[in-house]
Formats: sequence, structure tokens, C-alpha cells
Amino acid sequence: MIIAAIAVFLTLKFSFYSGTLVADNSYHTVMAADNFFLLILTSALGTCILINIFLFKQRSIQFRIIIFALLGECLIIFLYIKETNKFSSGTFGLWSALHLLIILFLVFAAKGIYNDSKLIKDSNRLR
Repeated sequence: MIIAAIAVFLTLKFSFYSGTLVADNSYHTVMAADNFFLLILTSALGTCILINIFLFKQRSIQFRIIIFALLGECLIIFLYIKETNKFSSGTFGLWSALHLLIILFLVFAAKGIYNDSKLIKDSNRLR
């Protein structure tokens, strides 16, 4: 989860897409720091993941938070794609792959939390 949190905070600094705007035909980049709604969502997602690390004794809550974080990341990607529709031409930045890595790391974290809770249930049953 710490790698996912670091990747989320890196997306605040680096661009997702760059190209020529349709409105004024100028070169522009799409970053989370440029859009207020994306900035709030990305910051909240990173903070949520960091707080979730310390909830290791409450695995059911931790698992739910990871699911909501996955949905939040999908929403962020949707908003980025919606922002790219304002461009006539352009390319996705190398840093846009971070969003796919965030999803991958969150899925790994969810799987790990699920396996831990299953192991705890099995060990309690054996006592």
C-alpha cells in the first residue's frame, strides 16, 4: 500500500496528457494539480491509502477502504480521460502508466488483506 500511496502522490506532480487544446490552439498539459476536482480526489485517495496502512488490526475495514480506493482511482482515470477530450491532438505521458500501477498495487493489497483475514479465521478455528 505504501507504493500505491507514493504513486498517487507522484501523479500530482507529473502530467497525464499533453497536447494542443481545441479552444485556443495552444500546447497544454493535463495534471492533477491544474484541476481542482482532480487535486482534491487524488489527495484524498493518497491520504486514505496512507491511513489504511495503520488499520492492520481491522482487516474488514481495511478491505472496504481498499475497494473504495479502487473505485476512486477508476473515477480519477475517468476524469482524466474526460479532460483529454478537450484536446485536438496530443499524447499520453509516460507518467499516465502510474494510474494503472496504482490499480495493480491496490488489487495486490486487497488480495493480501483477504488472505490475512482468511489465515486469522483459520487459525482461530483451530484453537
